[in-house]
Amino acid sequence: MKEIGHWINGKLVAGTSGRFADVFNPATGEVQARVALASTAEMDAAVADAARAQIAWGATNPQRRARVMMEFVRLINRDMDKLAEALSAEHGKTFPDAKGDVQRGLEVIEFCIGAPHLLKGEFTDAAGPGIDMYSLRQPLGVAAGITPFNFPAMIPLWKMGPALSAGNAFILKPSERDPSVPLMLAALLQEAGLPDGVLQVINGDKESVDAILDNPTIQAVGFVGSTPIAEYIYSRGCANGKRVQCFGGAKNHMIIMPDADLDQAADALVGAGYGAAGERCMAISVAVPVGKATADALIEKLVPRIEKLKVGPWTAGNDVDYGPLVTGAALERVKGLITSGVEQGATLVMDGRNFQLQGYENGFFVGPTLFDNVTRDMEIYKQEIFGPVLSCMRADSYEEALSYAMDHEYGNGTAIFTRDGDTARDFAHRINIGMVGINVPIPVPLAYHTFGGWKKSGFGDLNQHGPDAFRFYTRTKTVTSRWPSGIKEGSAFNFKPMD
Repeated sequence: MKEIGHWINGKLVAGTSGRFADVFNPATGEVQARVALASTAEMDAAVADAARAQIAWGATNPQRRARVMMEFVRLINRDMDKLAEALSAEHGKTFPDAKGDVQRGLEVIEFCIGAPHLLKGEFTDAAGPGIDMYSLRQPLGVAAGITPFNFPAMIPLWKMGPALSAGNAFILKPSERDPSVPLMLAALLQEAGLPDGVLQVINGDKESVDAILDNPTIQAVGFVGSTPIAEYIYSRGCANGKRVQCFGGAKNHMIIMPDADLDQAADALVGAGYGAAGERCMAISVAVPVGKATADALIEKLVPRIEKLKVGPWTAGNDVDYGPLVTGAALERVKGLITSGVEQGATLVMDGRNFQLQGYENGFFVGPTLFDNVTRDMEIYKQEIFGPVLSCMRADSYEEALSYAMDHEYGNGTAIFTRDGDTARDFAHRINIGMVGINVPIPVPLAYHTFGGWKKSGFGDLNQHGPDAFRFYTRTKTVTSRWPSGIKEGSAFNFKPMD
């Protein structure tokens, strides 16, 4: 059985805790490897080594650090297919989707090449007689990232790129469900010129998470995952005096107005609702057509499109639309939520619970599922399903549709499809959600903007990537400098006003 360890001080090392977790092939349900789960002592030792390595890295000028990122971009492009294959094999997503996972992370690294500009401070000349005042953006020291299974390349790159470019050392605790790609990325960073010890990749479970949260050397923690864990990490990290940003669950609504292009809207819903088997925080899981005629026509257009979806393993070719869920536990949870939707009175238009694929009967597959007539009180509406399940929630008016998204506890992303500019502008202005699409179903911002949700989808006041990332991974120091000239004054015992 293949064993996966950690990346510590520039090399792959075996775990010493004696604890392991299984890594599955989601398409077959078979265990393909086991990954070491670090102890608190292993984590603390890696953090101590990172803190020592950070001193020289933080003192390296920003342009030289940017050159490491530049070479890292080249190496990721060189190994794109290799990274995507490893990602698909452990996560289960299709090969094109896996390449997209790597690509969206790569774009943040490209943005990080411009770090020298983002790290510039401010300067005031002659703030007073012989006095200059200036501010510096300095690295925090050691930062950490705890990243999810659903984007094993993109989210680690979103976290490590800005942190390293700003001069920090970084501790990455990736998901133990698909741990290989983060280790491959660490090796590429070493090849790109990152000094040993500046990036440590430590695989683990809750013990490793708690070790990160309780280690006094770690100054900042970033997390992406479910809302209950986000709340736990945010509260414990903040209680320990750390800077913390946490991004949690989502329930993304897409409003379809009567004037919308329904073919365009249906195509968008199928891709946004079922792509990546629904295992993404920006998936559209709730369609909100306005008016009975709109709803009836939308369902009529959705069904044939959903029936044509090809579900299968990533090895079946690039025409596969989505693959299996990541684990058997995820499979059972999604099936259970579908059953609850039926029991609570939703109309099950298409049922994916009994989906079977010849030769992959033990894989973690769920067929595409579609509900109609969903209401606020149903579990399939209240919970993030994280599976290939789309719910249709009918609204009689625009205001009612808007209230569904506004009143939900999650506020990650949302979208509206309409031909009316006034409606679109009103929606964008009033909606209490962090990322908004207008005729765009998955409004993930590009790398030079920032990514983050509102309400129970986001905890902390700074978002991921873009300029916010460099604010999060640095702190400001303001220097007041005086070089007196002419007659020297005696002691002063009060704040002297500027002349």
